[in-house]
Amino acid sequence: MTDLETTQSQPAQVRGGDLERILDIPLQVCVELGRRRIRISELLQLAAGSTVELEAAAGTTLSLYANGVLLARGDAVLVDGRYGIRVTEIVSPEERVLRLGGSEAPR
Repeated sequence: MTDLETTQSQPAQVRGGDLERILDIPLQVCVELGRRRIRISELLQLAAGSTVELEAAAGTTLSLYANGVLLARGDAVLVDGRYGIRVTEIVSPEERVLRLGGSEAPR
């Protein structure tokens, strides 16, 4: 058995040294509150203080993405004057696979 085969057959917790290699890789994380499609003419009319209504209702669960992949959902929180997200649900691997095909899995 080659080193590659040995590494691939071991669970992640056993290969801790391998996992540590990726812990310092930068990752873009974003939280989505809602979305809205607008026309370019509407976009050009926006100014400081403008309000853009979102499709999501107040109190809607936030979505947490890492590199464009939905990983979790949660609620908005205020901590020391800054907004944050309290994670309430981790997206299952099965749901992530469904989303790879571009379909939105039911919530």
